[in-house]
Amino acid sequence: MRCTATLILLMFMYCGPALAAGGWTAREVEEPYAISGTTGIDLYRSIGERGPMVGTTRAIAVTTFKLTWRRDYQPRDGGCTLVSVRPNLTIIYKLPRPSQRLSPPLAQAWETFLNGMRVHERVHGETILDMVHEIEAVSVGLHVPGDTACRRIREELTAKLGALSQKQRQRGRDFDLVEMSPGGNVHRLILDLVNVP
Repeated sequence: MRCTATLILLMFMYCGPALAAGGWTAREVEEPYAISGTTGIDLYRSIGERGPMVGTTRAIAVTTFKLTWRRDYQPRDGGCTLVSVRPNLTIIYKLPRPSQRLSPPLAQAWETFLNGMRVHERVHGETILDMVHEIEAVSVGLHVPGDTACRRIREELTAKLGALSQKQRQRGRDFDLVEMSPGGNVHRLILDLVNVP
């Protein structure tokens, strides 16, 4: 029995590539989670049972990140200036991994599915990288007059960062909407996998 395009898709979380930029490098890490099954539909069902949680829903894959900053605030010109920033970014991809050996046809279908999922999740990784570059751009040179104690500048920076974070999240939602809609790349990957006996 073949599955049709009426499959209910599992959600993804976007949030992202080890690229060098501006004197720093983002690190990428894959964190696999175990699934089991001897057919394509069994593997997909196992993903639905064991995939990472996104809110109250299980996902096939999730891209998250850890981001910390070194910031150099300096009292200047009667205020405070953010002179330099340096991010420490790790992008984490949580992807499924079968726990047992697969038959040759299923192994081939699985590799196609997994590689397609990696491509999908790396787009989310790129949106995270773009966000970090945008944070750098709005941070360096930020000046708050009358803030010689360098306190108000942190509040002002936090307000700017919230908007950039929301923009990155919306980009991820828009991308997933296209990818997971009927006929989208992820939708096709799922159908190709579940139809392998």
